Amino acid sequence: MAMSPAAAAALAVALAALCLAAPAAGFYLPGVAPNDFEKRDPLPVKVNKLTSIKTQLPYSYYSLPFCKPDNIVDSAENLGEVLRGDRIENSPYTFEMREPQMCQIVCKISVGEKEAKVLKEKIEDEYRVNMILDNLPLVVPIQRMDQEGAYFYQHGFHVGAKGQYAGSKDEKSFIHNHLSFTVKYHRDAQRDVSRIVAFEVKPYSVKHEYEGQWNDKKTRLTTCDPHAKRIITSSDSPQEVEVGKDIIFTYDVDFKESDIKWASRWDTYLLMTDDQIHWFSIVNSLMIVLFLSGMVAMIMLRTLYRDISKYNQLETQEEAQEETGWKLVHGDVFRPPSNSDWLCVYVGTGVQFFGMLLVTMVFAVLGFLSPSNRGGLMTAMLLLWVFMGLLAGYSSSRLYKLFKGAEWKNIALRTAFTFPGSVFTIFFFLNALIWGQKSSGAVPFTTMFALVLLWFGISVPLVFVGSFLGFKKPAMEDPVKTNKIPRQIPEQAWYMNPIFSILIGGILPFGAVFIELFFILTSIWLHQFYYIFGFLFLVFLILIVTCAEISIVLCYFQLCSEDYLWWWRSYLTSGSSAIYLFLYATFYFFTKLEITKFVSAVLYFGYMLIASYAFFALTGTIGFYACFLFTRLIYSSVKIE
Repeated sequence: MAMSPAAAAALAVALAALCLAAPAAGFYLPGVAPNDFEKRDPLPVKVNKLTSIKTQLPYSYYSLPFCKPDNIVDSAENLGEVLRGDRIENSPYTFEMREPQMCQIVCKISVGEKEAKVLKEKIEDEYRVNMILDNLPLVVPIQRMDQEGAYFYQHGFHVGAKGQYAGSKDEKSFIHNHLSFTVKYHRDAQRDVSRIVAFEVKPYSVKHEYEGQWNDKKTRLTTCDPHAKRIITSSDSPQEVEVGKDIIFTYDVDFKESDIKWASRWDTYLLMTDDQIHWFSIVNSLMIVLFLSGMVAMIMLRTLYRDISKYNQLETQEEAQEETGWKLVHGDVFRPPSNSDWLCVYVGTGVQFFGMLLVTMVFAVLGFLSPSNRGGLMTAMLLLWVFMGLLAGYSSSRLYKLFKGAEWKNIALRTAFTFPGSVFTIFFFLNALIWGQKSSGAVPFTTMFALVLLWFGISVPLVFVGSFLGFKKPAMEDPVKTNKIPRQIPEQAWYMNPIFSILIGGILPFGAVFIELFFILTSIWLHQFYYIFGFLFLVFLILIVTCAEISIVLCYFQLCSEDYLWWWRSYLTSGSSAIYLFLYATFYFFTKLEITKFVSAVLYFGYMLIASYAFFALTGTIGFYACFLFTRLIYSSVKIE
């Protein structure tokens, strides 16, 4: 069934609205089962990496002088978690279900020069401690200024804070050594079991004092005492990080019954307070789509219909000599371009990306990539990329055969190694920098070996299989014959200059996605949840339509100017949106981030360069295929004598 772009966009809006409504209703995500806890059941708290939006370098929890359990046990991590720098370990914090505890001593540590130095550095860089209980991340509820009774949630609590004593100008470092936990649970009255639905904390800095001799966890503190019902509610006498001083770590835990059901427990974490901005983004993008759709419709219906009718009615030789416009170049329009091999390689890479993103988004919209499955999104994308090598090889060799190529193995080899090879080189360099900083974000050698194994063991063979299948099929027939002698291209108007038209072509696809791009960058670099895949899928559909339409419009103008070198131009027209993506990432770095370290800045620009390169391959391929189908359509409609 044929559908206009505007109708397709309207349908997409309806589908996205449906997808966005789904999480609000609360449902069991596939593969995620709830845990039921009876009263006094042990609740082990796990610790994750320390994170900072100022350095972007994660560190393991026990790289700081915190209290340790008797044996530190690493949790099994998937590929995505390791690549994200997650290091999940057990902790000395253990609660009992529905058993509140007050002022429990964890341990006392003595601060030496080394400990003081590392603690002060992490406090200066605003590092946060991340913990997990029943697969829920620890959050700090912060009152919203614009709405009374509304909260937003900050991931983890800060290691400490900088401050000054009253009457002093010297800035000191204070550590958060008392944690006031709140565990919210939903109770099933019939079975008397509970499910955890929230894990919150309020951190305090308290200079603890005690009576008599230190007796580990049996010591009686004077600053907070469960017997005297003396609890900590402020950081009035904070614990300074000083060499030679002791720090006593304590915690409270309170249990609160909640109406939130287990299936909806992530809703507060993923609550969108700015969904109006997303809808504004969609409407803004749809305006661009409608404008371009109007232009394409005008070209197809009015201009092309008139042109084709006129060309088909030409009878005399004199009239044929007076022809102008795109039909004049029919003998050259399907002439293979220069560097056609590389065009095949990049088209194959773009198809690989397109397949990976499309499948990932469909699964995400259906709820299979739950935020409770840490690293699931990255693992899924990586595995899909590997398996989509089959499509990459197939599409590159099909195009290569159209260009009368014979060395399909050469094309398969380039398709399998060009993009992954350049990305792996950048990734290896960035990983070496992270390793030099002793960060947990550095990918271990075993994981690096697993990535290489996925590449060489699965992706490369699949690219070759795809290339073989594509090359075995008969070559596509061109709608018109190609002349032996190339036609001379007339002098072009200034606005048809290749560089100018390519740069202009990238603005609209970027304009369709840049608002959503802001939220994606914020989730990555400011460590916030991004789970609005309904909006993202809609933006992706709009991006596809925009890239296709801008390429068709500019390709048509180019052919009307009797310039038949459209192959590379169609790829670069929509692909140039990657330049604007990288420029926007640079703008975001200087306006929204507080990164001061050189290594962190190199990491940011290295990863954004990889993202821009991938965006170039994706958008370029969409534009190329749109023009490819457009030219075949219009030239097959004209009678050529």
